[in-house]
Amino acid sequence: MYRVKVEKRLEIPRYFSVLISLFSITISLILMGITIWATTGKFSNTLEAYKEMFSWPFIPECGLSDTIQKMIPLMLTGLGLTIVFRMRIWNIGAEGQLYLGAMATTWGALFLLKDFQNPLVVPILLILGTLAGAFWGAIPGVLKAFLNLDEIVATLMLNYIAYYWVNYLIYGPWKDPHGYNFPLTAIFPEHTWLPSIGDTGIHLGIFIAFGMAVIVYILMNKTRWGFDLKVIGDNEKAAKYAGINTKKNIIFAMMLSGALAGLAGAIQMLGVQHRLQHGFSPGYGYTGIIIAWLSRLNPWAAILVSFLFGGLIVGSEQLQIIMRIPISLINVLQGIILLSLLASETIFRYRIRIVKR
Repeated sequence: MYRVKVEKRLEIPRYFSVLISLFSITISLILMGITIWATTGKFSNTLEAYKEMFSWPFIPECGLSDTIQKMIPLMLTGLGLTIVFRMRIWNIGAEGQLYLGAMATTWGALFLLKDFQNPLVVPILLILGTLAGAFWGAIPGVLKAFLNLDEIVATLMLNYIAYYWVNYLIYGPWKDPHGYNFPLTAIFPEHTWLPSIGDTGIHLGIFIAFGMAVIVYILMNKTRWGFDLKVIGDNEKAAKYAGINTKKNIIFAMMLSGALAGLAGAIQMLGVQHRLQHGFSPGYGYTGIIIAWLSRLNPWAAILVSFLFGGLIVGSEQLQIIMRIPISLINVLQGIILLSLLASETIFRYRIRIVKR
């Protein structure tokens, strides 16, 4: 008699991580193609959709600048989540932290520093948004560290609070009286805008994002603190016995993760939107979760993955214009990628053996 036995692999080759990501993307693209085929009824439309989605966003004369603009908040939220995921703290609140950063930056641009025409105004506003995101990340961090409150529930609930707080402001006291009753604020003064690079349409936030990638890599791979995070993630009890202050590290990691998401919100306000408005984020914080996992918690890989996801968003917008395919398809694709990633993780980390009873 034989039986099927599922057992965990003792050693997982490094290339398995790359295979998992490639496998997830491949499965997702196949399923997306089937979805487009089912939606349009023509296989040729599927091929045309792939062509538009993977050419338009990456051509300099077409959508490359838009792709890079969307890459910036995706990269920053992904980098922030990479930090906490390394220690197995599941921050689902990057979207809310991004909203808080955008809200604080708007307050600074429209009220606090409206008449402060100084070269330091943009750095101050960026710091303001970063601090707001750090504060919003610290709340679930403190609750997790001292009360052992589930961080998934806490961060998810704070997302709703941040979202409706912003909605209250743009529908109420901050609403532009000359905005034709749309839920948005007045345009920021031009001296608060993040400068652009020539006529490319790309703002200086791209250099800030790359700088953050370098800092996160150094923190996670070249410092004692990064080693402590990994120890806490592998075995929290062992970390405590080793003298590592787990509570302090949890709070600080959540603050740093929130700070990067808040910085993403600030850059989005000063570099792209120049006003706070309803739906300014198409879910950058949630997409950051997929970016962190797909990059295998590697800051360098997060740069490439965020660029590709920026292209997917721009490509889906192009499909909506040319082929009238709903832009919500990109949300379906992201969900499929995440599910494929989780499924393939299990497939590659475990093996099936047939053994005698």
